[in-house]
Amino acid sequence: MFSREVVLRALLHGSWRCYPVPIRPFCKPAPAPPKPPTVKRIWNQLFGRYLLVTNTVSSGVLMLIGDVAAQEIERRRDHLPSTDSYDRRRLFNMTLVGLSQGPLHHYLYKWVDAFLPGASIRTVFKKIGIDQFIISPIFIITYMYSAGLLEGASVQSCTTEVRQKYWTIYAADWLVWPPTQFINFYLLGPKYRVLYINAITMLYNVFLCYIKHNDDLLSFLNQPTPEDSKPPHDAS
Repeated sequence: MFSREVVLRALLHGSWRCYPVPIRPFCKPAPAPPKPPTVKRIWNQLFGRYLLVTNTVSSGVLMLIGDVAAQEIERRRDHLPSTDSYDRRRLFNMTLVGLSQGPLHHYLYKWVDAFLPGASIRTVFKKIGIDQFIISPIFIITYMYSAGLLEGASVQSCTTEVRQKYWTIYAADWLVWPPTQFINFYLLGPKYRVLYINAITMLYNVFLCYIKHNDDLLSFLNQPTPEDSKPPHDAS
């Protein structure tokens, strides 16, 4: 220990120098939460903040893939050489049709979930009814008109085509979409609805693109049966 005189002398003559000593905190700051992995972070962005963009782009891309498959079926049916390229103008038009249907899907399914919240069996069947009686006709008509107008057809020509092909497409809708939509509304979360529908639509688009650009399937479905071709029976 220093005597009182030494301490006073040091303070008066400045022979001592005091240096600040850093004081350690009693508690360490909480570490920053770890960032999610890159893939998970991108996935959350795609199906969160950018869900509308995801639904729109996926609709366009999957419509494009569906038309590629439809054109491949047409080439093999007509025995065309494999060196022939695809109809790029048609592919571009179908992609635009898909892009236009993406936002419509997005907002319609968002409205359905807000109008009928929940996933009980009764609610799911109500949603399927809305989908088949309201949403499905809207999409068939907008698809036929938008695809026809992009190809240069007149409104009157598109109307004639809708009258010829609407019921064939709508009948196929009843075979495909009720079980598909049951899975959609009962098992999946709202943010994955459009992506799931687009994945199924990729296969369904093959049928849509084929029947849009070909009349042979329609003629086959509408051809008269042997009973129809028989002459009427004379009762006299």
